Amino acid sequence: MGSMSSELQERAKRHLWMHFTRMGSYADHEVPVIARGDGCYVYDEYGKRYLDGLSALYCVNIGHGRSEIGEAAARQAAELGFYTNWSYAHPRSIELAERIAELAPGNLNRVFFTSGGSEAVESAWKLAKAYHAARGEPTRHKIVSRHLSYHGTSMGALTITGLPALRAPFEPLTPGGAHVPNTNSYRWSEDRDPLWAADAIEEAIQFEEPSTVAAVILEPVQNGGGCFVPQDGYFQRVREICDRHGVLLISDEVICSWGRIGYWFGSERYGYEPDMITTAKGITSAYAPLGAVIASDHIAEPFMHGKSIFNHGFTFGGHPVACAVALANIDVIEREGLCQRVLENEGALRSMLESLCDLPIVGDVRGAGYFMAVELVKDKDTKETFDAAESEELLRGFLSGELYRRGLICRTDDRGDPIVQFSPPLIAGQQQFDEIEAVLRPVLAEAYERMSTWSSLSRA
Repeated sequence: MGSMSSELQERAKRHLWMHFTRMGSYADHEVPVIARGDGCYVYDEYGKRYLDGLSALYCVNIGHGRSEIGEAAARQAAELGFYTNWSYAHPRSIELAERIAELAPGNLNRVFFTSGGSEAVESAWKLAKAYHAARGEPTRHKIVSRHLSYHGTSMGALTITGLPALRAPFEPLTPGGAHVPNTNSYRWSEDRDPLWAADAIEEAIQFEEPSTVAAVILEPVQNGGGCFVPQDGYFQRVREICDRHGVLLISDEVICSWGRIGYWFGSERYGYEPDMITTAKGITSAYAPLGAVIASDHIAEPFMHGKSIFNHGFTFGGHPVACAVALANIDVIEREGLCQRVLENEGALRSMLESLCDLPIVGDVRGAGYFMAVELVKDKDTKETFDAAESEELLRGFLSGELYRRGLICRTDDRGDPIVQFSPPLIAGQQQFDEIEAVLRPVLAEAYERMSTWSSLSRA
């Protein structure tokens, strides 16, 4: 297949600038062109089938090829293709805002629509600043997030993001970001207090001076670094810390909402109520671009009177077609009980991944719901990780391409330590887990052998 070329290949290589992509990689390789999707599977331009073990990018929650979603979009386009939410409303944005408010926890009843996740995070930080200013505390502008966390790519969201390699090329960034340790206890000493990472947030707030801190933003399960789950009581401690210092808590659920970890919203799984939730991706199962900030009534309150205004917006926030798609998507999640399905099947997914722990390269398995990661190590006993050159060879030199060649799409990443990530559509079950294992086990076994040989050769 490598020697085959198509008209699409030539056009892609000439005109398409892909995201987060080493474009030079395609000088002597084909661009993977995904042409069709059906359920848990996608097909490339040649008709080869792949198991989509990542839901495209943690987002096609109801699976591919749902014609009812396209039909909902077409009906809306025929009725009203677009109108803005700048001083106007339209029926779908009203209906979707109400539906989200009904599903969201506690008093999170106000919905501010965006076009996607970075925009939602950007908007939440701006709203936190505006909220404090409206209440007479304009010095509260800083935001605290975690090491290795990914919160988006716009300049504010990039400040919040805790991945140095993404930040460095675009510095200086928006001022005001502070970063604290994450919850990766695999790398902690055994005698460490389990709520150490939560207490580190209080230390950061105190160091920055509480009267300058607007918000803390955390994912229920942290994506960057590979599906870090919170310790028991972590979010309760963080909520206490935020309340003690008058700081807002933002739950970044761009990935962890809409059933991904078994609940409508990930904060429900861990029993905390944030002041705001940011969401996107699975809100439409990615059939259309849409994001939102869901704010508590007390956050919205200062902006609901007289001449007050949250002076912010996006042309396509709450697009009628995207809102119609979201409503149809939520109907599917509800009708098919996909949140419950995730809770019933996550044990089987975890067991399958944990069964790989007999391989010398598998150090840790972690995550929640249909959002799991395997951390790869050089030495299981010492937890020694791969250095930068080894990681490059392991992930880009072999694993990523080989998994794809064998028909499995997942995420290999080394922005922290090397991991393989899985986030299958919520409709997946044992059949798909078995298929993942059938590809993953031999490839990881081969990866370990290759790395042993490569290390020997590079030392020689």
